[in-house]
Amino acid sequence: MTTFAPTPVEVHTEAPHVEPPVKTKLVKWHGERADATSYIFLLPAVILFTLFITLPALIGMIYSVTDYVGFGDSKFIGLANFQALFSDPRILSAYAFTIGFSLISVVLVNIIALALAIGLNSKIAWKSGLRGIFFIPMVISGIVIAYVFNFLFSNSLPTLATSLNIPFLQSSILANENLAWIAIVIVTVWQSVPSMMIVYLAGLLAIPGEVYEAGSLDGATKWRSFTSITLPLMVGYVVINTVLGFKNFLNAYDIIVGLTNGGPGTSTFSVAMTIFTGFTSGDYAYQMANAVVFFIVTVVVSLLQLRLIKGREMSL
Repeated sequence: MTTFAPTPVEVHTEAPHVEPPVKTKLVKWHGERADATSYIFLLPAVILFTLFITLPALIGMIYSVTDYVGFGDSKFIGLANFQALFSDPRILSAYAFTIGFSLISVVLVNIIALALAIGLNSKIAWKSGLRGIFFIPMVISGIVIAYVFNFLFSNSLPTLATSLNIPFLQSSILANENLAWIAIVIVTVWQSVPSMMIVYLAGLLAIPGEVYEAGSLDGATKWRSFTSITLPLMVGYVVINTVLGFKNFLNAYDIIVGLTNGGPGTSTFSVAMTIFTGFTSGDYAYQMANAVVFFIVTVVVSLLQLRLIKGREMSL
């Protein structure tokens, strides 16, 4: 018997068709690769920022070296406006008040906001309701708050002080050159605490409960847990609140206008008030030079804050 081996069948397989990869222009950005399309979406924001922030700032810098009064012609006078600033007692007083007020306010706001955040983050009754109550000052206009407190400091507080026989409060502290700044600090702190408290609450919620449990097993007290666990892990949030808070307090305007309008005399005139009033009184170029100096001071202070605290953040 003859056997025949089966003839092998050739099978032809075609490789699947693969679309060539789409070449997308990539841009290197801080060690990462980003699609160029991202810049297309970023372009409108850049244009708006340039038109309404950068361009006006550059125009203001040009006016700062002229004698422009807000209308009409002007001529180049060099650094004369800047030289006059450093010998103007009114300008120097405004800077001294603004920086001192900002330093005191940022310290008080951070301490109070952190304390309230820790309290509202603990296991207490009506925690959600209390959080809502403490956030109320944040949603009220600063000028409205200032007028309300103006009435309290000018009428309610003196009346209460008279009934309690407290002599130095029987007249409005807003009319006292030595005490008016205290009223401004009180109102500023009252309005600013909620926004900083939100940041601290976010930081506290990011700390795992196991860390505190481990600390309690090691015999850590409440105070030791705060100083050794909470505060070191919250340094980054303190940096955020300090830098942003100080920047906002340097630009204080509406609360001061509603409380003292810069008085008594010029004892509570902030730099922002000085610049704004100068724009409407014929000192346009002079106050524009003041604005340039104020911008430089704000940037330098912010950089110093970041430099001092840089590298001190701790994480788990």
